[in-house]
Amino acid sequence: MAEKMNVESFNLDHTKVKAPYVRLVGVTEGSNGDKVYKYDIRFKQPNKAHMDMPGLHSIEHLMAENIRNHMDNVLDIGPMGCQTGFYLAILNYDDYDKVLDTLEKTLHDVLEADEVPACNEVQCGWAANHSLEGAKDIAREMLDKKDEWHIVFAE
Repeated sequence: MAEKMNVESFNLDHTKVKAPYVRLVGVTEGSNGDKVYKYDIRFKQPNKAHMDMPGLHSIEHLMAENIRNHMDNVLDIGPMGCQTGFYLAILNYDDYDKVLDTLEKTLHDVLEADEVPACNEVQCGWAANHSLEGAKDIAREMLDKKDEWHIVFAE
């Protein structure tokens, strides 16, 4: 790899990781001492698979709405442009196991959902591009491998 880049994930060798996994990307400390913990929640193997947009869009809405029911410190959860995972930003909370537990509970919420929240033209920028069943498939596949979430790199 060439020079070190500003974006942490651009310095990650994507050919060496083994999805699914959850890894702490980094901690940023603010001038007042607050810390933001950023996690890479990788659902799909980079450059081998990706989430289809309707399912990804729906699981984004579902996770964004539901994760806050399980953890107060969530700043944001948003999809990666490569469609292989999400970034989760948490304020002042450093408990990896609790993050895994929160993710598991949130994915179970996806499986139990009857509708996608904010799936309308007033609350969403592309309301026609959703799939609740696609979101459930993505959640189910991730949950099926929850025992592997702590393993980031292939042997």
